[in-house]
Amino acid sequence: MNIEALSLAFEDNFLSGGELGASVAVWREGHPHLSLGSGFQDPERSHPWHADTPVLVWSATKGPAAACLLHALETARIPLQTAVAKIWPAFAASGKAAITLRMLLQHEAGLCALETPPPVEDREAVAAALAAQAPAWEPGTAHGYHPRTFGFLLDELLRRLGAGESLGDYWRRVFAEPLALDFWIGLPPHLLTRVAPVFSPRAMLPKGDPFLAAFMTPGSLTSRSFASPKGLHSAASMNTAEARTACYPGFGGIGTASALAKFYAMLACGGTWEGRRFFEPSTLECIRSGGVQGPDRVLQMETSFSCGFMRDPVSASGAKIRHTFGPSRSAFGHPGAGGSVAFADPEHGLGFAYVMNQMEPGVLPNPRAMALVRALWQQA
Repeated sequence: MNIEALSLAFEDNFLSGGELGASVAVWREGHPHLSLGSGFQDPERSHPWHADTPVLVWSATKGPAAACLLHALETARIPLQTAVAKIWPAFAASGKAAITLRMLLQHEAGLCALETPPPVEDREAVAAALAAQAPAWEPGTAHGYHPRTFGFLLDELLRRLGAGESLGDYWRRVFAEPLALDFWIGLPPHLLTRVAPVFSPRAMLPKGDPFLAAFMTPGSLTSRSFASPKGLHSAASMNTAEARTACYPGFGGIGTASALAKFYAMLACGGTWEGRRFFEPSTLECIRSGGVQGPDRVLQMETSFSCGFMRDPVSASGAKIRHTFGPSRSAFGHPGAGGSVAFADPEHGLGFAYVMNQMEPGVLPNPRAMALVRALWQQA
């Protein structure tokens, strides 16, 4: 681990990488090793950015959200091979009776797009639409990223397991407060003034990119997946008080790099923190190994998912195809649109996170983020 190289790469992102405001943090074996913040919260450069500046992380929210459902299932002693419909009976409609919790967590359920997407603000309508929706493929035979519906699926299941408690409230009670994490899935109104706004990418993916081509094709599964449910698609729309304070477990988490790095360090250190056990070894094993890999029907690239988390896909020889989460094959985490990324590396007992406000195109980490990940493992 090369903290000096990481610090230099972080500085270089501001000098030559077009960074506006950003933070990077590393926790290892129960201790903070790095927490940097620099730049500005606004293009006018009138509001400085600090290491404790919270910001929207888009789909990097999915890791904490998945941890909530996994914790609730473990507490209730419900195995992952259980049918979703056993918890949510209406979900069995339209050929979904055999979909298991594992399939849902691994993006195999085929519920990435809704035929008639309700407004994203109407949680009950979205849940009803998901219960009625027929899968886009035979569940369990393929996988495709569920960019927006994933959080609603997890939230509905958790509410049914926990007497109506939202996933955002569960996160605060079970993880954020015990671990003292500045990360929220539904921001308390009194914290609104602390949050930095996010800004849309200033460029597009290069022409010929398969994901961009699918995304721009009206009616494609990719296009429909990123429009289901409808609303809150732009950075500007997510900067409103209404969006920040709502519970969107798939894309609405707000917090600091240090909070995400500490959360993932807990997962990297066996699910135990300061004598408190959050997960049993069997649950952690399903996160860091196994899962699915292959062509992603939504992202139009090779992807790999374990139970609620993304992993780097590997070649037939076992070598990593990408290094989103560093060199270790046991690493897992989740990126967020525009560049944010957070992950655990159990091999080294490490949690890493990078967050920023100036987005770049794409759903996987951008060159700025990857420069930081490479630097962390640079030879001293």
